[in-house]
Amino acid sequence: MPARAHTRPHPATTGGVDIRLPWWALALPALAFISLLVLILNPSDAHAASGDPAVTHLFERLQQLLAR
Repeated sequence: MPARAHTRPHPATTGGVDIRLPWWALALPALAFISLLVLILNPSDAHAASGDPAVTHLFERLQQLLAR
């Protein structure tokens, strides 16, 4: 009965940490952020949520800039 040969353990990596994220790990938070931003920039919702006309005007200007 032959003795089993011991295999060497893999050497530890000396480089930096290599972390790979799937594409959706970055796409989903970006999509959620954009969706919430569009909801905030909707002028009809901004009028109802804000009593200050300056904030409403700012949101309307941001929406116009993003629509271009």
